[in-house]
Amino acid sequence: MAPLRTIMTRDLVTASKQASLKEVAALMADNDIGNVLFMDADKLVGILTDRDIVVRAVAFGRDPGALAVDHATADPFTLDADTEISQAAAQMGERQIRRLPVTENGKVVGIVSLSDLSNRARGDADQQALEGISTPTL
Repeated sequence: MAPLRTIMTRDLVTASKQASLKEVAALMADNDIGNVLFMDADKLVGILTDRDIVVRAVAFGRDPGALAVDHATADPFTLDADTEISQAAAQMGERQIRRLPVTENGKVVGIVSLSDLSNRARGDADQQALEGISTPTL
């Protein structure tokens, strides 16, 4: 099977750690994306998804002017660009994540989404791993 580098999106959108929820939501809308990365120089310090904005901020009546990074997943799980797609699908299913930052030599070089994986799922094992991402654990 192919490595993550063959399916990852290389055009990453980052936001300042000073950006508000409203600014980040607008950035997502302007770029037609569902996540934004927060960086400290070359180090990934957080990821915020459109879903995070809804369930971690809007659902609790947070001020749209609040810092977006405060609602982000800090130190998100990443995998190397050479990781096999099937391994990534299994890890995403196990960890219940829908977007996976991809690294090379410790630097973020891309991102893989659930839809990237589902468009390329080849075998039963891949499909089962993908189904596990969207299925809540009890």
